[in-house]
Amino acid sequence: MRTYDMTPLYRSTIGFDRLFNDLFDSVNKLEGSGYPPYNIEAQDEDNYLITLAVAGFGEDDLEIELSEQTLSITGRKAEKEGDSARQFLHQGIAGRSFERRFQLAEHVRVTGAALENGLLQIALAREVPEALKPRKIAISSTNAIGKVVDSAGKFLKKSNDAA
Repeated sequence: MRTYDMTPLYRSTIGFDRLFNDLFDSVNKLEGSGYPPYNIEAQDEDNYLITLAVAGFGEDDLEIELSEQTLSITGRKAEKEGDSARQFLHQGIAGRSFERRFQLAEHVRVTGAALENGLLQIALAREVPEALKPRKIAISSTNAIGKVVDSAGKFLKKSNDAA
């Protein structure tokens, strides 16, 4: 396993140390898990689609759960009568239980899920609150006598002026 020196990133970023730790923890956890295969698609700037190949699983065998910012997809096949008596000469379709987790960014929510032709599709949307979106700030100017003038030319009272 590789170790990475994150010092250069920590010097130029503030408050992202948890992000970097989570990123490398996720990479380490995913190294051994390849089932079920999945795609993550960016449909546009704020919409995403996760597609998992879950051949052999029905809607009753799958569970999708969102807890805090972790999306968990769990698949468990119920043992059916006669399954133990089946003898496979080759079994290439994996039907084993699985759990796949995705760490979602802030303000990303699940908008829906559908199972069709062995593919589980989960739609996600990023909805940033209006208060957190970038906005322009008007620059005030100070006139010759020290009173602050707003962008409309109105005088504003300075905090140290007498009332």
